Amino acid sequence: MSSFFTAPASQRKRKRSGTDTPANSSRKASGTAKPPSKKRQVRDEEISSDDDDSIDSASIASAEDSDDESILGETEAEKRLRLAQQYLDNLRTETEEHGFDAADIDRDLIAERLKSSVAETHGKLYRHIATSLSFSTSSPIQFRHAFQATTSVAICHPYIYTTTKDVALIKWKFPTSVSSRAHGSSETVSQEEEGLKPKQIRCVRGSRTRENRPTDATYQGHIDTILCVAASPDGKYVATGGKDSRIVVWDAETLKPLKVFKHHRDSVNGLVFRRGTNQLYSCSSDRTIKLWSLDELTYVETLFGHQDEVMAIDSLAYERCVTVGARDKSARLWKIVDETQLVFRGGGEGKVRRRAEPEAVQEVGYTEGSIDCVCMVDEEHFVTGSDNGSISLWSLHKKKPVFTIRTAHGLRPSINPSDHSAEANPEDVNVPRQPYYITALAAIPYSDVFFSGSWDGCIRVWKISEDKRSIESAGVIGAGAGGQEAEEGGVMLDEAESRTPFRGVVNSLAVYEKNSGREDESCVVIAGIGQEMRMGRWLRIKGRNAAVMFVVDRLGRKVNGAS
Repeated sequence: MSSFFTAPASQRKRKRSGTDTPANSSRKASGTAKPPSKKRQVRDEEISSDDDDSIDSASIASAEDSDDESILGETEAEKRLRLAQQYLDNLRTETEEHGFDAADIDRDLIAERLKSSVAETHGKLYRHIATSLSFSTSSPIQFRHAFQATTSVAICHPYIYTTTKDVALIKWKFPTSVSSRAHGSSETVSQEEEGLKPKQIRCVRGSRTRENRPTDATYQGHIDTILCVAASPDGKYVATGGKDSRIVVWDAETLKPLKVFKHHRDSVNGLVFRRGTNQLYSCSSDRTIKLWSLDELTYVETLFGHQDEVMAIDSLAYERCVTVGARDKSARLWKIVDETQLVFRGGGEGKVRRRAEPEAVQEVGYTEGSIDCVCMVDEEHFVTGSDNGSISLWSLHKKKPVFTIRTAHGLRPSINPSDHSAEANPEDVNVPRQPYYITALAAIPYSDVFFSGSWDGCIRVWKISEDKRSIESAGVIGAGAGGQEAEEGGVMLDEAESRTPFRGVVNSLAVYEKNSGREDESCVVIAGIGQEMRMGRWLRIKGRNAAVMFVVDRLGRKVNGAS
């Protein structure tokens, strides 16, 4: 019996059926052309957008979902080509309505729009707003509490969170006038009706005495000074850290403790949420940085590298954070995904701008002993503050500061020689004036503006140049409301020589940006002040234990009112 394998090769060839005949042979036989394929039709047809007002990736994605028939059988390359063609067509339609010609669209408008879209997607959209904000006309609004010095401030609109040295966490609500303006409301609220001060909503306090709490292992709260606070971007969680080496996660609505983390072995000095997520970073005096996921209320990992206690931490949209290590005089950028770190060494000169100081003062050198503050300006630049009064701008592409301003807040008043020396004739001892420490830093993210604080009675505003290679002063917040600007000839005046908006040590700064990208864009700056410094009690200032709010409007807009 013959089979397929025993039959000759000529008989093993299988004949094709009429339905399997190639298109080329049928075309040759009939003489007719092949109809265009569906893929070719999709590529050649013109795609228009129904939404001309908002032309971005979201509108393209929605148009893609609504037209299911046009994407059948598309390859990835054809899909990218179709989306790019649709994006360019939408841009042309939008700009043609304003009367621009094709040359302007191709050369300037489309290129600028594409560049802005990419920058916004990657968190690199940089805005120059320093010259458009009126800092000097902002008047201080103090909201006090019957507690000790304020140690930290966090903002999650419409709420403000403050912590104090006597183990208190306080929740405040923005005044109605500020909240309505933050959402673009045209309604005006009188000062008599609602007032301008934030209203206290809730307050929870820990306990330092063992008699008022259960065993330390089961107590769901702080048992020592709270040093830092952070609020999640979605408004669900508030995290606090303190000298008791604890991190307590609270429910933002009720301020009830949800979880207590005890992984750190020393005081928790800084907390920050990654922008737009519930990923929390913490730094501690045990020289470590830890990562937490508050969606699962769990610990993730620990980062090592600093040689001294880590004093401050900051983060933006990328999965990375920057920290400063006090007396190891270094700043470190941690790339979480790559599991690497970049080390930036302080203590050097860099490019220094010397203030217009007297010759006797210029001869005195102020050594940088500790880097205590840090804030990120964008994903590639950050600013640090030191105990010698210097503010330094850093770039990820240089290991040394790009620019440094010495004695940014000026020099402290002269010390009485009898209090400084044990000599028989202390009047003969020359005691040089010392600079104000930089105690707090905060920035408007992805802009050219940041703020610094000390205990000289004002919050100073700084502007970063367009090439991001230098820093210059942009004024003082509330200088017009508090009296004369506390500077004369480039030299900061003594506390007794100038009237200031407030008195006390600025232990923390927080910034909330309102109506970002709009014509009525402005910001709210809140400072946590106290009679003592956050980390110690060696300095005592005749001031108040409170928080101060400044509403900074655009130029030409009425202060604390509608435009």
